[in-house]
Amino acid sequence: RMPGKDGMQFLEYVLENHKDIPVIFLTAYGTVDSAVSAMNMGAYYYFIKPPDYNQLKGILARAVEQRKLKKKLEIMRRQIIEKDNRYNIVGTTPEMLRIFDTIETVKDSPSTVLITGETGTGKELIAKALHFQSIRREKPFIAINCAAIPKDLLESELFGYRKGAFTGAVADRTGRFEEVSGGTLFLDEIGELDLSLQAKLLRVLQEREIERLGSNRKIKVDFRLVCSTNRDLKEEVKKGNFREDLYYRINVVEIKVPPLRERKDDIPLLIAEFLREFCERENKNLTLNETVMGILENYHWPGNIRQLKNVIERAVVLARKKTITVNELPEELSRLKGKVTVRKGTLKTIREMEIEAVRNALKECGGNKSRAAKMLGISRKTFYKRLKELDL
Repeated sequence: RMPGKDGMQFLEYVLENHKDIPVIFLTAYGTVDSAVSAMNMGAYYYFIKPPDYNQLKGILARAVEQRKLKKKLEIMRRQIIEKDNRYNIVGTTPEMLRIFDTIETVKDSPSTVLITGETGTGKELIAKALHFQSIRREKPFIAINCAAIPKDLLESELFGYRKGAFTGAVADRTGRFEEVSGGTLFLDEIGELDLSLQAKLLRVLQEREIERLGSNRKIKVDFRLVCSTNRDLKEEVKKGNFREDLYYRINVVEIKVPPLRERKDDIPLLIAEFLREFCERENKNLTLNETVMGILENYHWPGNIRQLKNVIERAVVLARKKTITVNELPEELSRLKGKVTVRKGTLKTIREMEIEAVRNALKECGGNKSRAAKMLGISRKTFYKRLKELDL
């Protein structure tokens, strides 16, 4: 045994400080319990002296190969981050500019952020922007929809479990709190969390440690929490459906996302973005006629951006001619024909929409191209490329 420190303590130190190195644990004092503990802590393999050297050789080769693969994946992930280093949120209205400013201000803070707004307003995009613009960008971003997973499954999903912790737990499993290490955990629709899980989440945020289901070993966790909800959590607190202490813990910074009907000036820009996306996918070059544009700009959009994107995708897929007409719109929109004011001269190509959007952004930002790029939700590199393509 080592003086002053046993093998398990040394293993913990190595795994904490050299996370990229696969560790093979070799000991003369082996038991089944110590083997299980070492593997649970993150050891790649466990041997009791004297080892089978043929087996050891094979394990070493696999460990080296795994490290190479991890490095390759890390390089690929960094390339993706560098290539797509942008907000990916479209908007030039004052409400959206305030959101962009907030993202820029709090992106590197460890404080929790609560994103509120109706379904379909783009809350997850804002959560991703907070992560991918932050110092945590090279670490995982993990999103969990609290409304889509039953309570019992959600607990094991978050905390992980030991083999035998419950029926069906045939092997140990790490939870999302551990997997997100160093990154951002996004809890979508946190208002749907069961009260008992709310208490456990509060404890995790206070102690920064967890216990897997079926285990009493405490595991330190490091992540930034971002939450979203379409509920009024203050009202839920009053009704007893949401813990007041947890509410204040997650609502350090609140970002309120306006519904699409309150940012109608962004609709043409969103249409241009979605039209380009789906035209590229379908290999088409389409315009919208004036009637369609008038309907889209005046509709109240109960499903917000998600609904608008769906409508544009449908129209592009169904379009047989060069111009999208009311025939390609869903019934609830097509029946508005003749009931909305149509501005003359609104028949525009994607190129014309983009030129208008870029000019408006530059005007709003006083000619500052970096700020204009952020306003449009694209990287500076992409913005300069667009300027060249549009002859601006």
